[in-house]
Amino acid sequence: MNLLPKSSKEFGSVDYWEKFFQQRGKKAFEWYGTYLELCGVLHKYIKPREKVLVIGCGNSELSEQLYDVGYRDIVNIDISEVVIKQMKECNATRRPQMSFLKMDMTQMEFPDASFQVVLDKGTLDAVLTDEEEKTLQQVDRMLAEVGRVLQVGGRYLCISLAQAHILKKAVGHFSREGWMVRVHQVANSQDQVLEAEPQFSLPVFAFIMTKFRPVPGSALQIFELCAQEQGKPVRLESAERLAEAVQERQQYAWLCSQLRRKARLGSVSLDLCDGDTGEPRYTLHVVDSPTVKPSRDNHFAIFIIPQGRETEWLFGMDEGRKQLAASAGFRRLITVALHRGQQYESMDHIQAELSARVMELAPAGMPTQQQVPFLSVGGDIGVRTIQHQDCSPLSGDYVIEDVQGDDKRYFRRLIFLSNRNVVQSEARLLKDVSHKAQKKRKKDRKKQRPADAEDLPAALGQSIDKSYLCCEHHKAMIAGLALLRNPELLLEIPLALLVVGLGGGSLPLFVHDHFPKSCIDAVEIDPSMLEVATQWFGFSQSDRMKVHIADGLDYITSLAGGGEARPGYDVIMFDVDSKDPTLGMSCPPPAFVEQSFLQKVKSILTPAGVFILNLVCRDLGLKDSVLAGLKAVFPLLYVRRIEGEVNEILFCQLYPEQKLATPELLETAQALERTLRKPGRGWDDTYVLSDMLKTVKIV
Repeated sequence: MNLLPKSSKEFGSVDYWEKFFQQRGKKAFEWYGTYLELCGVLHKYIKPREKVLVIGCGNSELSEQLYDVGYRDIVNIDISEVVIKQMKECNATRRPQMSFLKMDMTQMEFPDASFQVVLDKGTLDAVLTDEEEKTLQQVDRMLAEVGRVLQVGGRYLCISLAQAHILKKAVGHFSREGWMVRVHQVANSQDQVLEAEPQFSLPVFAFIMTKFRPVPGSALQIFELCAQEQGKPVRLESAERLAEAVQERQQYAWLCSQLRRKARLGSVSLDLCDGDTGEPRYTLHVVDSPTVKPSRDNHFAIFIIPQGRETEWLFGMDEGRKQLAASAGFRRLITVALHRGQQYESMDHIQAELSARVMELAPAGMPTQQQVPFLSVGGDIGVRTIQHQDCSPLSGDYVIEDVQGDDKRYFRRLIFLSNRNVVQSEARLLKDVSHKAQKKRKKDRKKQRPADAEDLPAALGQSIDKSYLCCEHHKAMIAGLALLRNPELLLEIPLALLVVGLGGGSLPLFVHDHFPKSCIDAVEIDPSMLEVATQWFGFSQSDRMKVHIADGLDYITSLAGGGEARPGYDVIMFDVDSKDPTLGMSCPPPAFVEQSFLQKVKSILTPAGVFILNLVCRDLGLKDSVLAGLKAVFPLLYVRRIEGEVNEILFCQLYPEQKLATPELLETAQALERTLRKPGRGWDDTYVLSDMLKTVKIV
């Protein structure tokens, strides 16, 4: 039997509702939940002795159940004569004080200020079916009548799905009238609605519009949201922000419903925010492993990513998380990243905080009362301490943070908050400093004192291990020096380098310290980054290394226009990021790989030199175009893909006859490495130049 309209416009039709209730008979139709599902919000906003008007009552049992628990002064109206007759017959004897009247809510016959509460369960949604002028005029009359019959201090309590056009109309109307506007999400409403009436996939909300006495000239508007998990409402600055907050909760409810229905949604992620501040506290990724065979204990698990490790490939990339989920052996794994700027006491505290929320993301078919394991690396939540936070006019907000790595060593990182999951620069701290930090943490645990900013070493240049390159793409760029002629002589002959993009200074500093005859020009557009590199990453200028604060494009253009006096660099390195997140290429900015500019780069490179470029490009078509452009200017082009990352290092040379086959390339790298490994040079034994070049391919 089809009891629901073919078109939403039928909701506003008197004839439709007459036919609906004749077919439905005396069986109650509970729009948006039963009394038991709504009683929490109803009892919060309606007092038992208040006079209540229920508009569009239908044959819902809500009024009857309110009456039975002590709400006696209730008047019900509906446009359908059939349903009013049914309800009168059902309640005449058992509920003599409750009345049912056939009445049009847009032309009510009650005197002004007759009621303290007007209760609307789905009626506004049924009337406001579209935004055509005729419909909006009808809704205006309805809401005006609601305002007229309510006393000052009275409340219009409307149960709604809060679809965008309905929320906009209701909030706009009553806020202009100077009423206080609150939207309260009904607890666990998404579960109730989906089970009761499957055609609704949105959570249920209650609008509580409180009538204030008009104040001439006052522009005060009050908007509040009370989410189901919060004990108190949150004040919001505008109607637009309120609408956004409601939409976020609707999207979350939709996501939960899809995950319960075994829907394949691809990569799913969401933020869980602090209820008081609204700041993101946890980022969740839902990873399903369809190849895992279900068993009694492998349905679902939560993996807490230690602080500071969310940027690693295993935790920060889709493919890495899939590998993690498969190795963990669960049908569904949720990875949880902890946000910087938030305080976390312990794994137990995180588990208690997340348990209720993550269960809403459990897969279909998971047994009730199943205990869900919380996993991590070594059972630890990791260590992260923000050493410095500032804002650069060019790069935006950034932080300097110290984190503990997998081997218990500490690392200092530069993070731009516009791209929180990308490490811009990283340096390892000296082992003795890391050891002191660990001892201090253990001592503080014994005192049961939470970790603070003193748990990790202070920002001292000498705390940086300058012999160690953290970034794999930096290691590959250094390995590219093996493409130069006679690389074993590089420590004895002058070597001129141009590095565009300073960051924390690790790359030019490494070259400076390990190649004693090198002379380096580093170009950085952002003066704040020179301060960061100097104060926090142990960088310093010398007579062999100068930093030029300039746009790399302008600097190279100026050099290229110098005629015979222009310098010739043996090595040119580009490690510069794009500030435009909408591009498919985040490194370098597109202007740096335009052919006209590449010709200028070519003009300042020595004939036997090498141009090394860090390319980060997710757009395959764009990447092919970049490679073709480079090949047109530099006929000899090698590509080295960084495993587990998007980065590709491009080595560009001018003459095809310079080409080295893989065995020759590895041999020259080993020759250079033997020289660098000589005693007293401070070379890191874990860094093998030849390994960096084993997978190099010629384009």
